[in-house]
Amino acid sequence: MIVASLAELETIYAAPPARASVAKVTAAITPDYAALIAASPFAVLATSGPEGLDCSPRGDRPGFVRVADPRTLILPDRRGNNRIDSLRNIVRDPRVALLFLIPGSGTTLRVNGTAVISADPDLLDSFRVDEHAPRTAVVITVEAAYFQCARAIIRAKLWAAESRVDSSSLPSPGAILAALTAGDVGGQAYDADWPARAAETLW
Repeated sequence: MIVASLAELETIYAAPPARASVAKVTAAITPDYAALIAASPFAVLATSGPEGLDCSPRGDRPGFVRVADPRTLILPDRRGNNRIDSLRNIVRDPRVALLFLIPGSGTTLRVNGTAVISADPDLLDSFRVDEHAPRTAVVITVEAAYFQCARAIIRAKLWAAESRVDSSSLPSPGAILAALTAGDVGGQAYDADWPARAAETLW
């Protein structure tokens, strides 16, 4: 059975949200929410464009997303694969969402809003790390912010030692690329070169 209407959906989820689920939502970054952002070294950026949706991991030193003021967050665009899927989307559709994770904590923070891309030299210079400045920064106007309960992280045992997966048991990036390109790209050499390449191009 496919749920095809809001009425059908609301019949399944008939109970109203708990008061805490509504009270936690703010239209600005509160001091407590700023503390969560300052502790987070990892966030997921969701964007939307004509081709569809995109969800991009963003990681850096804790507090890498700057709280410029209660309604403004700034996310530096560090070096990546140069696909710039998220940035292309933002230029055409400013709606964004962020999900912040904090290692060891069950509390996550969700932020919804709109964004623009800034190439202001002074702003980018303020995000310089090891003499490297980002090429752009995503400036987000906050529309809603709220913490998410810990159930998902508890169910996943995300931070538990026993949940760690031995990476050697998984397909490597080199193996995936080789399989997709009949060996033209990737392979063992790709995997062997990756640690040094990543270290040289981290910022």
